[in-house]
Amino acid sequence: MLTSFFLSGDTIRSRRVSDIVLSGTLDVPAPSAPMLADWQREIAARLALEPGDVEAMHLARTQVRWPDYKRCVQAVSDWTDALGLPAVLADSNMALMACRGARYHHDGEQYGGAVFCNLFLSEDKGLDLHFPSTGQRIPLERGTAVIFDTVQPHGVIRRGSDSFSPADFAPDQDFTQIFLTWELPIEDANIARALKVVFDIDRSTSLQLKEEQVWLNGSPAVVCPESGRWLRLD
Repeated sequence: MLTSFFLSGDTIRSRRVSDIVLSGTLDVPAPSAPMLADWQREIAARLALEPGDVEAMHLARTQVRWPDYKRCVQAVSDWTDALGLPAVLADSNMALMACRGARYHHDGEQYGGAVFCNLFLSEDKGLDLHFPSTGQRIPLERGTAVIFDTVQPHGVIRRGSDSFSPADFAPDQDFTQIFLTWELPIEDANIARALKVVFDIDRSTSLQLKEEQVWLNGSPAVVCPESGRWLRLD
C-alpha cells in the first residue's frame, strides 16, 4: 500500500495514493510560428534539455506573446468544469514546462498535497505519458489534458517502449514537449472525490514526520528512474 505524507497547513497528514488518471483531448489552437521559435530559442539558450529533463519555461513571456494562450486556459477550465471540478484552476499555481522525455519519478516529496493538471501544447512526436504502476499510457499530442495524483509514478517515454532510456532520444530529433501545468489542491472536496482519495490512513506516523514523504507498505520508498518500479529504502 502506498501512503503519501503531505503538508497540510503546518501539519503532516496521510493519505492513500490514487491510481485514477483523468484524460481527454481538447480543441486548442496551435502555437504560432513566432511562439514556437521563441520557445526553441529559450530551450537552446537557457534550458539545454537532456533526455529525461523537465524544466520550467518563462510563462509571462508566453502570456504576452501568444494571444491564443487564453483560449488554452479556457479549454482546460471548461473541461474541468465538465468533470465536476468547478473553478479549480482559479486559485491554483500554474507554470509552463518543457521536457525531452521524462525519467520515471513521483512528486510526492514536494507536491504531496496536490494533483497535477497538464495541457500539452506540442504536436504528436511519438511520445507517451506512462503510469507504470497502473499500465496506463496516454499518447501526447496537442490538446492532451490529464489530471493525476502527483505521487503516482509517471514518465514520458517513446511510444512502444516499456522503460525510459536516454538512448531513445537521439540528439538530432525533436522530442521536446511543451505543456501548461496547474497544481490542484488534493484536499479540495471535489478533487478528492474524483480521484477517490482517502485521508488520514496513518495518523500515528504523520505525528512523527516533519517533511513530506512517500511510504510503501510501511517504509519510505523511491521510484526507479528507468523502470518506474517502487523501491523500498530499507
